[in-house]
Amino acid sequence: MLEVLTGFVEELRATGLPVSLTEALDAADAVVHVPVTDRAVLRSALEATLVKSSAHVEVFETTFEVYFSARGVAASSIDRDRDGDAPADGREGAADVRPVGTRDAAGGGALDAQRLRELAASALRSGDPRELAAVALAATILHAGIEPGRPVGVSYYLYRTLRGLELDGLLAELLAAATRPGAPEGVRILDAPSGDLDERLVADELAARAAELRRLVESEIRRALVADRGAAAVAASLRRQLAEDVDFMHASVDDLARLRRALYPLARSLAVRLARRRRHRRRGSLDFRSTIRRSLSAGGVPIEPRFHTVRPAKPEIVVVADVSGSVAAFARFTLYLVYAMASQFSKVRSFVFVDGIDEVTAIFARSRSISQAVARVAAEADVVHLDGHSDYGNAFGTFARRWGREVTSRSNVIVLGDARNNYHAANSEALAQVARRARRVYWLNPEPRAYWGTGDSILASYSPFTDGVFECRNLRQLERFVEMLD
Repeated sequence: MLEVLTGFVEELRATGLPVSLTEALDAADAVVHVPVTDRAVLRSALEATLVKSSAHVEVFETTFEVYFSARGVAASSIDRDRDGDAPADGREGAADVRPVGTRDAAGGGALDAQRLRELAASALRSGDPRELAAVALAATILHAGIEPGRPVGVSYYLYRTLRGLELDGLLAELLAAATRPGAPEGVRILDAPSGDLDERLVADELAARAAELRRLVESEIRRALVADRGAAAVAASLRRQLAEDVDFMHASVDDLARLRRALYPLARSLAVRLARRRRHRRRGSLDFRSTIRRSLSAGGVPIEPRFHTVRPAKPEIVVVADVSGSVAAFARFTLYLVYAMASQFSKVRSFVFVDGIDEVTAIFARSRSISQAVARVAAEADVVHLDGHSDYGNAFGTFARRWGREVTSRSNVIVLGDARNNYHAANSEALAQVARRARRVYWLNPEPRAYWGTGDSILASYSPFTDGVFECRNLRQLERFVEMLD
């Protein structure tokens, strides 16, 4: 058990979860005090000791399923099972599952695709967990075609199995039969009044049962692969980046959804940290006179030093963001974060540009949510001047001319973009004018540092007029930058 737990902790660290030695020891101690045969209790104990953020729960659960799944069917036993031998399955109830899962319950012959489809329809109609588990095991054996040693992941075998079951077509048939007027009791899914509501309830219930069947099939495939290749190899093939490590410019639709879910907790924690740091900075320089006066009560010994009171002002943030092409996702999440933390700044103003530039602060103020505001920015902002390709020179020139005088010594200007100027003129003097008036000018670039200055990137023309250029490709790097704002 200790070897499995050690491998589990190492895999969590490989995915990016911050698991310390103390937390690993706490997990080992927790395992001693819980029944390891109860997977739900074991999962809760390990999650309580190893996971510190809700954003990491999904990665934890995926890794847990690999390392602590019940002993499943090995790839070699699948081949034996097709010949009629008993399966090497140590799960409780496996003996009951076996006759339905791999043999025809009626005639005792080998289970074919048509008979399996009938059993799947029956399981989906009843919703019985044991029937669904039996169908999942049989479908994996019949359709997955797992080959020992072949370096193919879970998703490939899952696709083959679900395609063999024809699950979508089966759901459509069940829904049509169950909602047909006068449907016999054997094909009804729910005892509900007929009509549109009945059809919606039946569709939702069938979808939930199909999702459970899909999950069970995935678990069976995972068990078989773990038995064949070992937990470490399977976990590595399933490994996903944490939300905070996903590259903004290469995020999939699923990754973007995870980023949005992770953003709000991050904004809250950052706001708390900034507020705490600002409170701690209220102690100013030593007040010598007050300290001496205070020391008279202690015989001239300065036991209690006195300090000047400092009331640090909240910084003003001016965001100037390139919203063209692939950098738009990066700008969107930065705007999300800045506006979610607006209470920690005295003022937040936002400007977006492509080859033209427009202020969108009022759009954020009038919108009910940040998501709605970002959507409205994309639809309403006047950011195209000529051809709709990034032109930093024209954007900075317009900004300096129209809004430059509104930048003050309290303003922190944050430029978001990759500085790829499509070979237009840099007009770096415009940024220099803004920098002379601002308190700080920071540039956040979503490209890897190795790409800076290559091709049409003119970051070198602008960097002398900034107080720092930062690589900002993911939420973790964005968090580190926000923490340094003052």
